[in-house]
Amino acid sequence: VLPGPIPAQVVSVYDGDTVTVRARIWLGQAVETQVRLDGIDTPELKGKCKGEKKLAQKARDFLIELAGDTVTLRDIHYGKYAGRVVARVFIERGTDIVAALLNAGHGRLYSGGKRQGWCP
Repeated sequence: VLPGPIPAQVVSVYDGDTVTVRARIWLGQAVETQVRLDGIDTPELKGKCKGEKKLAQKARDFLIELAGDTVTLRDIHYGKYAGRVVARVFIERGTDIVAALLNAGHGRLYSGGKRQGWCP
């Protein structure tokens, strides 16, 4: 676990709970990696129903606007899927992105295990 804080440039936002960042981890060394937001599950863009896909687009758009160009990563660790890390992610004002997504109704608390569906 890397406790951070590690400043990172947002390269892209995949969906409501996954971003790609470029982080400077050491002098002259930067890595680009996908980061899953720790503690939240948002609807999938390739969801099982039209409603889930629409909710996923709203969550992604909210995250794009909220994250902006730079974020700070904390408590970074390997995720269960290769090539992706899990981290707590904050914006400049110290706002926890997961808390903002949850407060806006764009996701659910998630602590691992089987995820709940988004379709009726």
